[in-house]
Amino acid sequence: MTSLLVTNVSELTTNGERTLTAAAFVVERGLVAWVGDAAAAPATDEVQDVGGRAVIPGFVDSHSHLLFAGDRSAEFAARMSGTPYAAGGIRTTVAATRAAADEQLEANLVRHLAEMRRQGTTTVETKSGYGLTVHDEARALAVARRYTEETTFLGAHVVPAEYADDPAGYVDLVTGPMLDAAAPHARWIDAFCETGAFDADQARAVLTAGMDRGLGGRLHANQLTEGPGVRLACELGLAAVDHCTYLAADDVSALRDSGTVATLLPGVEFSTRHPYPDARALVDAGVTVALASDCNPGSCYTSSMPFCIALAVREMGLTPAEAVWSATAGGARALGRDDVGRLTLGARADHVVLDAPSAVHLAYRPGVPLVAHVGSSAR
Repeated sequence: MTSLLVTNVSELTTNGERTLTAAAFVVERGLVAWVGDAAAAPATDEVQDVGGRAVIPGFVDSHSHLLFAGDRSAEFAARMSGTPYAAGGIRTTVAATRAAADEQLEANLVRHLAEMRRQGTTTVETKSGYGLTVHDEARALAVARRYTEETTFLGAHVVPAEYADDPAGYVDLVTGPMLDAAAPHARWIDAFCETGAFDADQARAVLTAGMDRGLGGRLHANQLTEGPGVRLACELGLAAVDHCTYLAADDVSALRDSGTVATLLPGVEFSTRHPYPDARALVDAGVTVALASDCNPGSCYTSSMPFCIALAVREMGLTPAEAVWSATAGGARALGRDDVGRLTLGARADHVVLDAPSAVHLAYRPGVPLVAHVGSSAR
């Protein structure tokens, strides 16, 4: 068994009891086996001296849409010229994804996962939702499952054009044959509860069907307007509800009382020019907040968690330390994981060496590529 000492760490964010300075940690069998002062480090087989750089846990991106084909840059350009964002743009990607071969979807997924890793992301959740047929949803998830254990069935993304006059029939398809085909490849089930997508009753039917099959539940909600989605997620005890851009006081109370994680996606607001969610108010109310990229070809085509951290600090009221926690430990909680998002005894040794003396630089130096090294035991 080979052991590795990572030492000369100027600042070690463990997401445990405290952040350490002049620190080190030991990796054995891909897990953290010791953490403490560098001067007290035990002997190991190998040593990695990081040269006085900061180390943080690998980012846990708990919301992305990487199983797609095609390009929607023209839609982005139109938004920047004043055209408002609407959920219907998803159908453009559906057509391209249906036409793509499995090899194209896989190559696109692999490219984006590599892009994420270069920016410090070591755990990735990704969703189907751009096929919207039994065959296309199942094949997308089968591809994704080869690369991540965090796969989400999102057949209830939008109602496809062929069911425009029969949304109830489409919900029956999602909760029946499509779920049967997708469930073997998925850990989670999701729905888009929003004007232009699915109402609360439809989302409830989809989520309940998936949870009855043993899938964990999560939900897109309150992205474009206030609505019932957040309270539905809390009522059903979902692991996370994502977007949370427009919240009423009752939504915040429900999140606090239920323990459902509010996953905020600041790249979406950057790309759509919607108001940023008030992360400060959520944290102050006792809500658990995660940050994720929502990397997708329409409303938010960024894979950069450092960028999301900078936005959360500048636009959403989080401190740099809170933003880093939300992008690591918060994302882990949104996925129901206790083995990632931290560098404490027994956790996966997924870590990021920053070309900076502290994690504050992720917000202090926005847009600068600060990831010097990524060490990961994740799939």
